[in-house]
Amino acid sequence: MIDVSLQFIRDEINMYLRQKLNVIDGVKLDNISKVLEDSGAEKKIYLSLINLEEDRLSRNPDNFIKVDNKVVYKNPKLYLNVFCLFATNQNYEEGLKQLSLIFKFFQQMNVFTPVNNPALDPAIEKLVFELYSLNFEQLNQIWGMLGGKYYPSVLYKMRVISIDEMAVNALGEPIKEIEIIGKDYTG
Repeated sequence: MIDVSLQFIRDEINMYLRQKLNVIDGVKLDNISKVLEDSGAEKKIYLSLINLEEDRLSRNPDNFIKVDNKVVYKNPKLYLNVFCLFATNQNYEEGLKQLSLIFKFFQQMNVFTPVNNPALDPAIEKLVFELYSLNFEQLNQIWGMLGGKYYPSVLYKMRVISIDEMAVNALGEPIKEIEIIGKDYTG
């Protein structure tokens, strides 16, 4: 689901850049640290996954689900937040112009569902993008981790990708009656 989600958003932003600047495939899904090492890399905006975190607030604590008068035991869905870095290695002014359009793109639409975006995989319930601001220390740590000098960039948090293997661990009948057998206690 992570790959499908990132490919979807790359394609949506590329359509937007094509409309605004007549730029074809301005965003490429790739590891930015690999691009930093390659002096011959294409001059583009690179979309890279730089971190994942579990969204525990969205997690359903129940492992039992009622389906067609049966009780199904399965592990709950795993919800992930994906941190997406958009970084440009282009001419400075052109890169800033295109990064500005990425801000505009997410300002006009930051929630994607299969209803409002038919190109989104129906297995993805919803993607919500929010700008994730970093202080100078965090920014330095990220670019140090990526192994390179700073490129103009912006970080977005993509919430919530749900992962559900749909594997049923057990299946049974619901409990309809409880019978207690034993001696009456007289104290």
